Amino acid sequence: MSPDTGESDADLLDAYSRAVVRVVESVGPAVVSVVVGKNLQGRRGEQMGAGSGVIVAPEGYILTNNHVVQGAERIEVHMADGTALPARLAGADPATDLAVLRADTGGLSYAPFGDSGALAVGQLAIAIGNPLGFDSTVSTGVLSALGRAFRSRDGRLIENIIQHTAPLNPGNSGGPLVDSRGRVIGINTAIIPTAQGICFSIPSNTAAWVLPQLVADGRVRRGYLGIAGQSRPLEQPLALKLGLPGSHAVEVVSVTRASPAGRAGLRPGDLIVAINETDVACVDDLHRFLATWPIAEPATLTLVREARRITLPIVPAEAVACPATG
Repeated sequence: MSPDTGESDADLLDAYSRAVVRVVESVGPAVVSVVVGKNLQGRRGEQMGAGSGVIVAPEGYILTNNHVVQGAERIEVHMADGTALPARLAGADPATDLAVLRADTGGLSYAPFGDSGALAVGQLAIAIGNPLGFDSTVSTGVLSALGRAFRSRDGRLIENIIQHTAPLNPGNSGGPLVDSRGRVIGINTAIIPTAQGICFSIPSNTAAWVLPQLVADGRVRRGYLGIAGQSRPLEQPLALKLGLPGSHAVEVVSVTRASPAGRAGLRPGDLIVAINETDVACVDDLHRFLATWPIAEPATLTLVREARRITLPIVPAEAVACPATG
């Protein structure tokens, strides 16, 4: 019996069950199975793969993981009612492991986005997907951590990742993680096979930012400097002498000649300490800046070169393949 409300444990469990059932009834029709076919190089036949997806607009736009559909020659989506529809890739963003499919139909049930920035550790999380080929499978858990980060397959850092305990298996990738009101708060993307109860989702706010760009342009436009770099500590006497606030900088290891960095005059050995007065301690800091800075808009790099503090103007260009080196 709850001392505060007088409710029995059975009452509380019934309320929990009713909440999950309502969510599944609401969101379930918007969850699809994604079946992909890939040609086998040098051999006859087709390699099949499967994942999950969620319809996010009634016009047939479906959000899934990039790794589910990457390299697919053929894509088909299976609706909750068993209907199979051909789909095409509308756009993909390997840097966030998100992709958008388009099924040429309309009037579909879809799931709304929630605000992943308002989540709290401990709240209910419900995963719906097609693990191991079992359609419309539901699992529940709680949000166990927020603000995690891990590397996408192209090497970029994906931040604000949601960690949760709703069990996932192969095939859940691309399916939605939803809250108790049936709002999509994440797109399930990864599990740690050797661990129990450690699963990850791309936050809905990231998906909501990526989605319109993929629909409009087929890609996410990001800035690119044209360097390979690595984080290294700053010598304390030098940092004090030059009035540098941070303890680390990005050392330029190499410069692509025909790139913004090459045209700006960066050299191997330069230490980047800031861009537009935003401190830079690692390559990920450059990626964060370039993800939001307008392409072709001039910026200013603050460098340490030969124990001197200098500034260089630079004009970021669009990254064609989202280089992981900045």
